[in-house]
Amino acid sequence: MDRTHPHPATPAAPNAHYGGLAQDLHLLTERRKALRWLAVGTSVPFSLWGCGGGSSDATAATDTTTDTDTGTGTGSGSGTGTGTGTGTGTGTDTGTTTCSTIPSETAGPYPGDGTNSSGGTVANALLLSGIVRSDIRSSLTTSTTAAGVPLTIRLKLVNTSASCASLAGYAVYLWHCDRDGNYSMYSTGITNENYLRGVQVADANGEVSFTTIFPGCYDGRYPHVHFEVYRSLSVATSGNNDVKTSQLTFTPAAMAEVYATTAYAASRTNYARTSLASDNVFSDDSGALQIAETSGTVSGGYTAVLQVGVAD
Repeated sequence: MDRTHPHPATPAAPNAHYGGLAQDLHLLTERRKALRWLAVGTSVPFSLWGCGGGSSDATAATDTTTDTDTGTGTGSGSGTGTGTGTGTGTGTDTGTTTCSTIPSETAGPYPGDGTNSSGGTVANALLLSGIVRSDIRSSLTTSTTAAGVPLTIRLKLVNTSASCASLAGYAVYLWHCDRDGNYSMYSTGITNENYLRGVQVADANGEVSFTTIFPGCYDGRYPHVHFEVYRSLSVATSGNNDVKTSQLTFTPAAMAEVYATTAYAASRTNYARTSLASDNVFSDDSGALQIAETSGTVSGGYTAVLQVGVAD
């Protein structure tokens, strides 16, 4: 601190007096005032010195406070940097997402979506009460339940025309044959059944899930599951309203395991006579975008997962 007297006197010879006792009293009074000022100054909370001040001591205190604050700020900065890094990583993962439009395929002769007839009557499972369901193993109008190796099919709908955005709220109608290769509503002996057919509405992530059985392999076709995609549940009343009709299949390893079981004996023979390349549907585009990632076991059941790209 600059301790220069607030009112310096003119230099004089040693022991000289400047004004006598009156001046001495004046100087003593001034010194006492200065000491009181210092006492008050040191009683001010330390943190307030950083708010400014004109004296050299005030500036020094501000520097000290600033140094401390800077240290704290640096710590916070490191924390912020780490958080930002994590966010950037997540963003990068999202940015690497890619999707392709799944090929359009025939609905086949057994869609049950109101576009054809069975036994002289329009076959339309979409109008059945209870058709919106996740577990499609049982019939809605009888007590029959399709038997077979348990299978969960999970589809994720994405819009290939909008940076792979999830198609939340879209509806999927899915159907397939039973373990013997027959279709409810059409095949002899089960025209009054409607099992292995159902509709699900995509959640906020564009995902739907169906609990079903592993389909059989009938002569002339590679194992497959049919599905139609609709913009909403309200228009999922006829196959004429869909925005995409396609099919999916499974990994060869999973099919080999399932068809090796006694219950799928007929499928084993048919499967041995066909291939993805020779199939009259999948061979058109190699089926690369339609092979669901399949995992599981015969005893525990399987899960098949597929991303379904729709340009809409």
